[in-house]
Amino acid sequence: MSDLANEIVLRPRFHVTLRTDMETLKHTYDTHKKDGFLVSRLDEHVFIKFRKADTNFWTPQLHLELSSHEQGVSNIRGIFGPNPTLWTFFMFLHFGVGTLFTILGIFAYSNHSLGKDITFLMVGMFFLVVIWFALYGFGRLGKSKGEGQMEQLKSMFRETIAGFQKV
Repeated sequence: MSDLANEIVLRPRFHVTLRTDMETLKHTYDTHKKDGFLVSRLDEHVFIKFRKADTNFWTPQLHLELSSHEQGVSNIRGIFGPNPTLWTFFMFLHFGVGTLFTILGIFAYSNHSLGKDITFLMVGMFFLVVIWFALYGFGRLGKSKGEGQMEQLKSMFRETIAGFQKV
């Protein structure tokens, strides 16, 4: 598994291939218990979260997707991210800012074509760009605040698959 060296992404991803069948891997996550973590599995999706007492606004969680395309070999795709509700709200804000920026751009172009003043619209577009950067900075801040817990999730994941041979 990579050490997630890419500093730009807000939701780091990784991929691991193991020499084991899917059922053994599923059983491992069904039976693996460790203090401080909640492990739940729904079909081929495993969610590893911190217990409620250890969570804060920035607490990450690990989502694993198990798959197998050949006998005796299983793939695990993992993604670190915030609470799905928080992530959805965050993306909704980005979509809203992008939509407003586009609308103001259309109005600015129309008014400019008609020879009207577009100063107010351009100032609004500038502030939306500032808001975009603020949202990005807010996301980076959240990632950095959750870095320690992300390392705990990563070590718990490595501990769980330690008995399997990597391909």
